[in-house]
Amino acid sequence: MNIDALKIDESAKRNIQTWLDGDYDQPTKQAILQMIDGDPNELNEAFYRSLEFGTGGLRGIMGVGTNRMNKYTVAMATQGLANYVKKSFPSIAAPKAAIAHDSRNHSREFAEITARVLAANGFKVFLFEDLRPTPELSFAVRQLGCQTGVMLTASHNPKEYNGYKAYWDDGCQLTEPHDVNVIDEVNKIQTLADVHMQETLDNIQIIGNDLDTVYLDRVMQNSIHPESIKRHGDIKIVYTPLHGTGITMIPRALKQLGFTNVNIVEEQATPDGNFPTTPSPNPEEQAAMKMAVDLAKKIDADIVFASDPDADRVGVAVKRPDGEWMLLNGNQTMSVIIYYLTKAWKETGRLTGKEYIVKTIVTSELPADIAKRLGIKVYDVLTGFKWIGAKIRELEGRETFIGGGEESYGYMVGDFVRDKDAVSACSMIAEITAWAADQGKTFFDVLCDLYTEYGFYKEGLLSVVRKGKSGAEEIQEMMRQYRQNPPKEIDGSPVIRINDIKAHTSTDMLTGKVDTIDLPSSNVLQFFTQDGCKVTVRPSGTEPKIKFYFGVKGQLKSKADFDSAIQALDAKIESIKKSMQLI
Repeated sequence: MNIDALKIDESAKRNIQTWLDGDYDQPTKQAILQMIDGDPNELNEAFYRSLEFGTGGLRGIMGVGTNRMNKYTVAMATQGLANYVKKSFPSIAAPKAAIAHDSRNHSREFAEITARVLAANGFKVFLFEDLRPTPELSFAVRQLGCQTGVMLTASHNPKEYNGYKAYWDDGCQLTEPHDVNVIDEVNKIQTLADVHMQETLDNIQIIGNDLDTVYLDRVMQNSIHPESIKRHGDIKIVYTPLHGTGITMIPRALKQLGFTNVNIVEEQATPDGNFPTTPSPNPEEQAAMKMAVDLAKKIDADIVFASDPDADRVGVAVKRPDGEWMLLNGNQTMSVIIYYLTKAWKETGRLTGKEYIVKTIVTSELPADIAKRLGIKVYDVLTGFKWIGAKIRELEGRETFIGGGEESYGYMVGDFVRDKDAVSACSMIAEITAWAADQGKTFFDVLCDLYTEYGFYKEGLLSVVRKGKSGAEEIQEMMRQYRQNPPKEIDGSPVIRINDIKAHTSTDMLTGKVDTIDLPSSNVLQFFTQDGCKVTVRPSGTEPKIKFYFGVKGQLKSKADFDSAIQALDAKIESIKKSMQLI
């Protein structure tokens, strides 16, 4: 076969030849030969590069090829991780590692390969007996005293994808310098000859219910008003795991808390990596929530929530006074959780002056305003939940974490998990619903109370995409212009503060005073206006795209004005886009 004659990249040709000549199994080689006879674009895409191990690990389409998620790319990535962990903990003869996986196709296979590679490298490996949520893997790392952990999942991506999240000894996804250093070690693994892998699961400890019990007991400790659950444990809850791992823990957690009327969407209850009942297993999307909302209408439920395939994100739907169901966005859900937690901590005498919450810089300012009014500290971190975990580690033993989250449907209650936790979040959302019922209210009423007391906050997002190299250059020029000639006003309101995360500066535009921002450098700009608006500008680091996050603030005089207030704020966001010449 003359591979040189193929009309594909030279790098793809080299990688194909390496796989055909190397110690790869015959089904893989046969699949390559079939691909050679097929679409050259598909062949090129599968082999033109190695699947990139980024700061969050691996994520890609499953299939044969160096640029695909498969048992070989997983094994090579694990060898690089093993090499770095052993370098980082030279005094530990047998480092420990915990491994879990979600319901995606090949996730169990990839988890076992990860375990076999780590075991062959002298690790004490803990492998979950079956699928488990991402937050339980994070918990296991710390609970079992591990130096690292791996979760096989592609989160809420389409069914064609799988992924590999790497964790450090604090149960948090890799942060600097470990993220970059692991990437360097992974990139050194060029062939299967560099990989140590045992043939069986010998010397690998299978874990399961014993750890589940400890984890769920910790979730129970988050509860602040168990008396409300005792009085309203029969509220009608609708839950869907969207064919994912949430089914293993979330119904158990709700039952253990005392909720007796949990209605699971049966069509979506069985773990299935093909996600047959939804176009996308993403609880941020209306289509994914449809079956749960339909069941809620049928039984006249009180609250609806859904978890994504690895059970770290949560989508919520609430019933309005007119009987219609409304999907909450991530900012709204987080705001209600923080409102409840901080209020309950104060009422139960838990506040000592050392408590704090954490949110990402693109998340609504509402949770911050809620906390600050009670004298609770607020820390802003970069986008990505690993930065929340890093902040907790930094403050451990000195300050007390209450809760936190981000706008992309991820929340954390308590610090025993160091990643987004749908199990704890669903449990807390159910408790808030019971607490509201204690006062003759609904979850929607609590949201309206919040807006009435603190102001009506509304967020929006606009992604501007350009093509190719010229598009990437255009986006960089946009950032240069925003820095050199920042807007003096946005939609008629003066810009009073500019945060430049890359330069670590926060400039008061009225006084000229410059404060230092204690965050890792990131190419992000934020503009704050006199009328309470916030615009965050954040280019992608991997594609020619730039995101604009908008936050506006208005008033809600009464629950009856909810729709008109929403419309006014949406119009405000559109007006801001026009004033910045984005539309």
